[in-house]
Amino acid sequence: MGRDVVPVDPSQTAVIGLKKTKGPNSRGWILLDSSGQDTILDVDKYAIMHRVHIHARDLRILDPLLSYPSTILGRENAIVVNLEHIKAIITAEEVLLRDPLDDNVIPVVEELRRRLPLLNNTREDHGEGKELGGQNDGEAGEEDESPFEFRALEVALEAICSFLAARTTELETSAYPALDELTSKISSRNLDRVRKLKSGMTRLTARVQKVRDELEQLLDDDDDMADLYLSRKLSSASPLSGSAAASWFVSSPNISSKISRASRASMATIRGDDNDVEELEMLLEAYFMQIDGTLNKLTTLREYIDDTEDYINIQLDNHRNQLIQLELFLSSGTVCLSIYSLVAAIFGMNIPYTWNDNHGYMFKWVVSVSGIASAVLFLLIISYARLKGLVGS
Repeated sequence: MGRDVVPVDPSQTAVIGLKKTKGPNSRGWILLDSSGQDTILDVDKYAIMHRVHIHARDLRILDPLLSYPSTILGRENAIVVNLEHIKAIITAEEVLLRDPLDDNVIPVVEELRRRLPLLNNTREDHGEGKELGGQNDGEAGEEDESPFEFRALEVALEAICSFLAARTTELETSAYPALDELTSKISSRNLDRVRKLKSGMTRLTARVQKVRDELEQLLDDDDDMADLYLSRKLSSASPLSGSAAASWFVSSPNISSKISRASRASMATIRGDDNDVEELEMLLEAYFMQIDGTLNKLTTLREYIDDTEDYINIQLDNHRNQLIQLELFLSSGTVCLSIYSLVAAIFGMNIPYTWNDNHGYMFKWVVSVSGIASAVLFLLIISYARLKGLVGS
């Protein structure tokens, strides 16, 4: 069915996690369990489907070559998480994360390594030794209330919300100075720069909107949130039948420890009500508010861009009005000059007129009067245009 599972030396894990390769493992899987052990899986999709008991259509959502929107799906034994670059399958005791050597996924892997074993060890020490006391004991009790799948889901949500918030901050840092520079000087370079920033903002807004819509859809449906309680469903399904236990044993040998730890986690969560989703609802609401704040920042930036466009259009309209005013001045001057030229041309023609004999002074007077009349006509046209508001004062 697939190749063997290749465990990773813990001493070499940090080295592998810090470098990016382009080899065949760049699209592999990494498995992290509640004991803090991580394993690189070099298996095909059928082995993954058999291990976590999901359908091919659910695994297809995590295919990086296909474009699927952000999705969080609750299945019988797993949670399928597709949030931007985070493509993971979460079970009651394991996390399968795709592309562990991707630059954007490496911080998520490191965070899972840091947080999951710490909380699990705290649970074991609190349950077995009873040696913690005072404030530390209370803090450990609070941490024990969250099942494994919720802690893993929280890491994914925190990572994607922080990633999108960081991209938004970078966009704001570049956009606001560019918009201010454009308002002070309208040029092709500044316009092209703002155009690229607006295109990037539109794409980022769509990505943030998809994540927000998915969280909102989960919060609106209690049944969908109840499907994410894997530990609760695992504890209610135990003890397993012989065939089911054998089938799961092939995929995950630690079935007895899984059932016991899942039972303890679910008992802290259920509190006698199988329909209680308050814990998950509070978790999703926290990150919904964070992603909604990121979307509000992008909305504010879009409004600032729209205001800048309106301001630029006003400036362009003002320049256009100035050009119209100049054109009106030139047209008025041309009309007045044409009248003066017409009179001068009539009296300057070399045609013998009887009334022109011994009346040479008439030519000078008529030309002078026509010049003065043209100037007065020009002033009257400009005054009328200002009166009607066609030109500025």
